[in-house]
Amino acid sequence: MIVVTGAAGFIGSALVARLLELGYGELVAVDEFGNDAKMHNLNHKKIHALVARDTFPDWLEKNGRDVQIVLHIGARTDTAEFSVDVLNRLNLDCSKTLWNLCVKHSIPFIYASSAATYGAGEFGFQDDTSKLELLQPLNPYGWSKHHFDIWVQQQEMAPPFWAGFKFFNVFGPNEYHKGRMASVVLHAYNQIQETGKVKLFRSHKPEFEDGQQLRDFIYVKDVLNVLIHFMENRKYPDLYNLGTGTARSFTTWHLLYSLRWI
Repeated sequence: MIVVTGAAGFIGSALVARLLELGYGELVAVDEFGNDAKMHNLNHKKIHALVARDTFPDWLEKNGRDVQIVLHIGARTDTAEFSVDVLNRLNLDCSKTLWNLCVKHSIPFIYASSAATYGAGEFGFQDDTSKLELLQPLNPYGWSKHHFDIWVQQQEMAPPFWAGFKFFNVFGPNEYHKGRMASVVLHAYNQIQETGKVKLFRSHKPEFEDGQQLRDFIYVKDVLNVLIHFMENRKYPDLYNLGTGTARSFTTWHLLYSLRWI
């Protein structure tokens, strides 16, 4: 069995769909399944089992010997969530529990970190684990991801293979349910559809003109290609950036061109 956490969400559901396209069977989808809008992402997909997020550790303890890999994509991703207790429980403590269970049952473990761990970028954006302690995320969400990255580096015991990926600004299908937390690309697409125009962010820094703030936008299918490559090859355990490596402003034609892929 292949387990995908956050399976009803944006990236998780896209990953489930890609795995099914590639012929992988016995997929176990883990999520909080009370959101009907998110569940639409799993409609008509052949899922071996649906497991509620809160009961998943117990399920994994009982079924660990039959699990080939855990792809841990699920997290509370709301950057406006300021409850440290909530974020620590859902992002940090949950991830630690899954890591330890994967160690115990010898299950490969791939997890989603975030570029939010880099904060304002004052220490650069290089995925150099020797500099992890320097990073200063700007919100509790970023800190929850950052603390897990640091915790992983401190562990003496590890799953038979593991890899963490700092997702940059991912966009693509299946993020319609995310509301204000959807990508800038989707918001721009919706605005163009409704008004023919895009409303850009005002700049609060003199070195950037309005709309010239820079982000690394990466299409979700490119993210999936990387995740599946590591799932299939299982070499070089480490913490990696997962973006294009090129920052683009909101006003460039590159972003507007990418709208056709939504």
